[in-house]
This record gives sequence, C-alpha cells and structure tokens, in this order.
Amino acid sequence: MKREKKEQVVQSVAEKVSRSQGIYLTEFQGLSVARMSELRNEFRKVGVEYRVVKNTLVKKALSDLAGADKLAVALKSTTAVAFGYDDPIAPARVIKKFSKDNEALKFKMAAIDGVVFEASQLGMLSEMLTKTENIGRAAGVINSVIAGVPMVMNAVMRDLVSVVDQVGKQKQ
Repeated sequence: MKREKKEQVVQSVAEKVSRSQGIYLTEFQGLSVARMSELRNEFRKVGVEYRVVKNTLVKKALSDLAGADKLAVALKSTTAVAFGYDDPIAPARVIKKFSKDNEALKFKMAAIDGVVFEASQLGMLSEMLTKTENIGRAAGVINSVIAGVPMVMNAVMRDLVSVVDQVGKQKQ
C-alpha cells in the first residue's frame, strides 16, 4: 500500500473514531468470507460499521483518543474495528451473540467515552442498558414522581379541609 493510501486510511479511521461513541477491536482470523459477510450484516442492522484495518494504521488513527495506549496492546494478529456511532453498547451485543456460534470471532478490547474495557468484560458490556433505555427509565421515574405529586397534594388538601372542618365544628 502506498504512503498516500495509508494516510487516507488513517484519516478515515481517525474520523470514524471521533464520531464513534464506542470502538471495539476484534480478531476474526478463521472466519469464512460468508461468516464475515453475515457478521457485517448483523452490525449494519444496528447502525455499526465494521472494518478491517492494519494494526499500524489503527495505532496512528487512535493516537488522539484517550486510552489509546491501552488499546494499542490489543493490536496484534488480525484486527477489525467496530464503530458504534449511535449506541456504544450495540457492538458488544452483536459480538457476544455472533461469537457464541463462531469461535473464530474474538473480542479484544473496547473504548467507550475514553474508558477502556478488557476482553473479559464483554458480558458486562453487552448487558448494559442503551442510552435510549436509560432515558426511558429516567423519564419513568420522573413521571412517577410527578404523577405522585397531585396525589400527595390531594391528600394534603383533603387533610387541611378536614382540619378546618373540625375546627369549625368545635367553635359551633
């Protein structure tokens, strides 16, 4: 690969890294072309881009990323990068599900918002709630608190009316 082409690849990967909320490094050695296509399709369904890139070019592209030095240790053997743009957890779910039936796919490391996750943490990552699920839960909590306020206010007003009524009866 010529120098200009390498520079283009580094710029492209760096741009993808800057847009991504989650970056996942995987090893795919031993996956057939058909299985690799199937994996890419699974990633596409959840809005994740999956790309095979040379390790040295990934290192250069990651140089501005927080925790890049920790990710560099995973850049051995064959490496493919999954870029999670909208949901940083989606790639973890796809990798975990796909690797159950395809042992050739191995999770190496991930970086989400500058936090680096080791290969042993894939299960924990895949079980995390998505941003949308977290927002939904927060909205539910807020809604239940707000819905509870009128009930509390009704009870307070009822008690206040009762007290005023009692005082009125005592004065008669």
